[in-house]
Amino acid sequence: MKKLYISLGILILSYSYAQKVSWQKNVEYGAQDFLSGLAVTVDGQFLVSGSSIQKNQNPTAGSNQNKGYDYHILKLDQQGQKVWEKYFSGNQHDYLSSTVSTQEGGFLLAGTSYSSLAIDKKDKSSGSSDMWIIKVDENGEEEWQKTIGTRYSEEARSVTQTMDKGFVVVGSTNHPKLGYGSKDVMVVKLDKTGKILNQLILGGKGLDEVEKVIPTNDGGVLMGIYSRSGVSEGQAKSKINSKDLLSQNTGTTNNNSSSNSNSQSSSSANNSNSNSNNQSATESYDINFYGKAYGNYGEGDYWIVKLDKNGAVQWEKNFGGSEDDHIRTMALTETGYIIGGESRSQTSGNKSAKLEKGTDLWLLSLDQDGNEEWQKSYNFKNRDVLMSLNAIRNSDSETKGFLIGGYTQSEGKVQENDETFWMLYIDKNGKEVWRKYVEGKEKKNEERLVSAILNRDGSYVLAGTSAEELGKENWKIVKLLDSDVENLIENKDIQIYPNPVRDYCYVEIGLDFDQADIYLYDMTGKIIQKLQTKNKVTKINTGRLPQGIYIIKANIPNQQDKNLSTKIVKE
Repeated sequence: MKKLYISLGILILSYSYAQKVSWQKNVEYGAQDFLSGLAVTVDGQFLVSGSSIQKNQNPTAGSNQNKGYDYHILKLDQQGQKVWEKYFSGNQHDYLSSTVSTQEGGFLLAGTSYSSLAIDKKDKSSGSSDMWIIKVDENGEEEWQKTIGTRYSEEARSVTQTMDKGFVVVGSTNHPKLGYGSKDVMVVKLDKTGKILNQLILGGKGLDEVEKVIPTNDGGVLMGIYSRSGVSEGQAKSKINSKDLLSQNTGTTNNNSSSNSNSQSSSSANNSNSNSNNQSATESYDINFYGKAYGNYGEGDYWIVKLDKNGAVQWEKNFGGSEDDHIRTMALTETGYIIGGESRSQTSGNKSAKLEKGTDLWLLSLDQDGNEEWQKSYNFKNRDVLMSLNAIRNSDSETKGFLIGGYTQSEGKVQENDETFWMLYIDKNGKEVWRKYVEGKEKKNEERLVSAILNRDGSYVLAGTSAEELGKENWKIVKLLDSDVENLIENKDIQIYPNPVRDYCYVEIGLDFDQADIYLYDMTGKIIQKLQTKNKVTKINTGRLPQGIYIIKANIPNQQDKNLSTKIVKE
């Protein structure tokens, strides 16, 4: 097979029959712009997110006009054209870490704020840094926001939406009395309106940094934590109520605090010094605690923690060798989970996969209870970095393999294929099927891949930063078409989701076309709606339809032999 190559952030590829760029987008502002992630919307559009310093700030806006980093989000359509662009500003630096597309078509933004109440920020700061959560609709308009923190430092790292349409935000805290070590994991469970339902603080006696949270099929979540901690020491901590934290600052006493029901929970309210500026006296929720039960095998390990739908710990697992092992991301399979990251450990601890050179990719397959099914390591060069992991399923929703994306970091002088994007496809048992690089033009001096997402149509979207020199990084996004990747996806000619429908549904056409006509019929054959589209995924408004059965048809020139019709049920 002919190998092809793409540099990180590079948006123009050499011509190839197997691989090409569908479109590219350059977002240039001349400052150091941090790109944190890429999300795909239900209707096949894209949200690019990060932190930027706005270059066209209004000097007459007042003394509290922000001069630092702001939340920066950019929505692109299916052709890579800008739909809208938004900033959310405080009066200090605000860094956006994670964004998730919601089931309703909007987005939840989670990051770290050093700002007080000013400009777009509607809550006071609690400490040196807080979690700042913002919910926006599909047009980028704010629906609600939340500031969460103590008098110490809290940071948001990752966010996901759960089956109940609520959210779980994970990050860190360095609270010396609520925590276990130098840095602990902080988990916040919110309902769909932003109300805090509960919090969880967990950790060992050292440093624990959460990297990723994903939803599970039972309504809970799975967390991947990079742990440099041993077993937590000391007496188990009792859960407390948020009002207890408030009373410590107001001098009042809350006699209705919750008692401890978890032997692995945390410290009493009387030992807490946290500040709760943003929590009203009417907001009440439990803060639970969990001390790490397993010690590390080496310098850093994978610490996997499963939470149930109520935010309680169901199980925890520790994986690692004698050196440093850094978890990056995770995905669901029909039998459990696939865990991916990098390892510098030889066979040792509970790591049975061999180290080939430098830093290898290290993958684990776990069942639903966290028990190991298999583990494998893979090497491209000296220092490999995993950035994306996608489970590939067949038409029966069975996992048939995994597509992995990443790059090789240079160590010293940049050598051939350093800082270049690669793809690796393995079967469901971890056996390598194929690998490839992608080579492009216009490679700049400083380029980094930040995020890579596999789309439902088999395309691959890469997002990263590119600059001629450090300190002037701009965003670059490329949609890559690759025949090997497309062949992994089993496309249907036409799909409708969700179905049954309520207010809207999405029509996905699995064929290549320039333009299509979509018709919505009732059961008498009457046309209810008609629209033209150039998109493979199109949103249909069904909110005003009476309950019943309807038919959706798509007409595409030169595709008359295809039966592009299906039924939908309006609830």
